[in-house]
Amino acid sequence: MIDIFDMLGPIMVGPSSSHTAGAVRIGHMARTLLGERPVKARLCLHGSFASTGPGHGTNRALVAGLLGMHPDDMRIPSSFDVAKEEGLSYTFETVDLGDVHPNTVVVIAEGAEGAHLEMQACSTGGGRILVTRLNGIAVSFTGDYNTLVIHNQDAAGPISQVTTLLSRQKINIANMNLCREARGGSAIMVIETDEAVPPVTRLFLGEVEGVTHVTYYEKEVE
Repeated sequence: MIDIFDMLGPIMVGPSSSHTAGAVRIGHMARTLLGERPVKARLCLHGSFASTGPGHGTNRALVAGLLGMHPDDMRIPSSFDVAKEEGLSYTFETVDLGDVHPNTVVVIAEGAEGAHLEMQACSTGGGRILVTRLNGIAVSFTGDYNTLVIHNQDAAGPISQVTTLLSRQKINIANMNLCREARGGSAIMVIETDEAVPPVTRLFLGEVEGVTHVTYYEKEVE
């Protein structure tokens, strides 16, 4: 079945669903996973994001997303001015990331309270995105679901405790992706859920032994 958004595209401030709407969503995802207000960002543009992005408003869209804007926000064209008002500094550079999607960017962000995030993501068309790396670990998620990103030590225990807790809260897991940099090192659980995950549940998840950090992305209302 063809999705209506495949034919018409998302509701957005243009001109391009992939270079503008997708870029806003990437910036917004980075802000969410950072977990606090970003104050500094380094945006490394690859492929067509680097070559044609400025003409399509990609740069302004990425900054808009970091400021918390959505694709239909009329302030997107003036995001650089809003960033100045809100104390967000940023730089752009061109990089060659090799054999990855041409609409790819690496966002390196710092938060007001000291949080740090390095996220690689691409805009796959129609306003959709795919996050492919997070803090040096290969991942794969889109933001099409409510998404828990749980950082933990790679050891026996955390996975079963997390899934049991979600089951007791009657939260259904739609997809689950387990990622690690090395055996016994840092790992990430990416859990996409059908239901929204309440703040109290996220608090309980953060208290699971072996879990070091929990962030959550709530999907946009359709």
